[in-house]
Amino acid sequence: QVQLVESGGGLVQAGGSLRLSCVASGRTVSSYAMGWFRQAPGKGREFVAASYSDSYTVYADSVKGRFTISRDNAKDTAYLQMNSLKPEDTAVYYCAADPFVISHGARYWGQGTQVTVSS
Repeated sequence: QVQLVESGGGLVQAGGSLRLSCVASGRTVSSYAMGWFRQAPGKGREFVAASYSDSYTVYADSVKGRFTISRDNAKDTAYLQMNSLKPEDTAVYYCAADPFVISHGARYWGQGTQVTVSS
């Protein structure tokens, strides 16, 4: 079993930056896919980004060029650097981990951290 805990959310003005962190515990996740999803009020969960053990990364078109996913396998931690934030980025951001693939879902989820971007 893997537990995921996110941190780093908050309130920021449009154009600003935030960095989210996700710490995994229970077992090492260095071979796992790790990623981020988000859910805005009244909307469904949306894929944001994923990072694989071979360093391959993938992003949603809506965040490409603005967000960067990275990981520190020695710390079992994933990060999401978010730059040039827009009000439409406002959502609860969830960390996810899966032994294989992260696309529409994942096996393990964090509790979420709120990101609010003011205009």
